[in-house]
Amino acid sequence: MQEQTGTPLTHEDPTGEHPARPHTGRRRRAALVWVVALATLAADQATKLWALHTLTPGVSKPLIGDLIGLRLVRNAGAAFSSLDTATIVVTLVALLIVAGLLYYVHTRALSRVSALCLGLIAGGALGNLIDRAAREPGFLRGHVVDFIDYFGWFVGNVADIAIVVAALVLVAVSWRSERSDG
Repeated sequence: MQEQTGTPLTHEDPTGEHPARPHTGRRRRAALVWVVALATLAADQATKLWALHTLTPGVSKPLIGDLIGLRLVRNAGAAFSSLDTATIVVTLVALLIVAGLLYYVHTRALSRVSALCLGLIAGGALGNLIDRAAREPGFLRGHVVDFIDYFGWFVGNVADIAIVVAALVLVAVSWRSERSDG
């Protein structure tokens, strides 16, 4: 029965879920996360295979002057080659992050932007985890394939781009939301 004349007969909550189907919106967003994650993972692994078959290790090829280039390197550590003597620790932390994302995605109502960003982060993390699990020098100690050289300062890959872009968007959305709330 309607509470007031002119109000809708059904109620949809802010997460986009319908009362008769309380988990439909949540399932759609979780599915979106994993579709984006798999697409990111595929792009990351395909570009790494391309780099391994096309580029000569350590040899720079400029793309945009001195700004962006291609240079194949193997990264044992984390961002900016930090923690390169703690590859197993970096790998285990990445595994925990992916597990936490999996739990979070399936227990929370997500906005479309959050779902897209979490998909990019999950796909990027999985892309680098595959390198750590399957590449030389061995299981959980493998080196990540990096090939996009930024200004000669650091070298990254598609997974890194996905993670950084998603993190920046999440920060911007959060900042914007806080500004509009208060």
